[in-house]
Amino acid sequence: MDDRMNDAENESLAEETYRLLLADILSARLAGGSVVQQRRLASQRAVSRSPMRHALSRLEGEGLLVRNEKGALCVRIITLKDYLDSLSMRMLLEPSAAAAAVANISAEELKALSVVLDGIEAEPDPDPELVWRFDDALHMSIASGSGNSFMAATIGEMRRYTTIFERQMPVVRAKPGVAEHRAILAALSERDPEAARQAMVRHLDAVRQGVLANY
Repeated sequence: MDDRMNDAENESLAEETYRLLLADILSARLAGGSVVQQRRLASQRAVSRSPMRHALSRLEGEGLLVRNEKGALCVRIITLKDYLDSLSMRMLLEPSAAAAAVANISAEELKALSVVLDGIEAEPDPDPELVWRFDDALHMSIASGSGNSFMAATIGEMRRYTTIFERQMPVVRAKPGVAEHRAILAALSERDPEAARQAMVRHLDAVRQGVLANY
């Protein structure tokens, strides 16, 4: 029993460590090219080397950590090509996901997202972390609402790359895409698949143009 409890605790700690490191990578607190030292990170996170090793191995398997020319583990640098390729995949999938989500995403979920967006729009200088959390919540709610787990998983993976790139941009709008997000929510609320599809197309195209203009 004790061994099983210890295994469960180690698995839980490894999962928590993974999520913390993933958040650091997505937020650019661990910037692209940064060398990752297992012992130092374990000390910083106050965890043993075993859960840290598991977390780093998982991130390496997902392609977010890579080996440099010296064999050292480091955070993957997301290039402009990586970004555009990932965004192209999103542009193929997310409009269809939005159209499908109109039949599945609940009115309560849409209301909760609208309330957060209202707060962002009303605030002259909203907390960037709130803006990013809203963006992730909206897009992943749509991905999940598509009812296609493979589509949702791919959208989630592609969003990791686009998020990392965008968060490292030197120029970031304080309230990106409020009008575009509002149009997506309106189409979902009206249960209009084609309007949802087109709203997502316009949003992703605006994102692409904005990044290229500021790159």
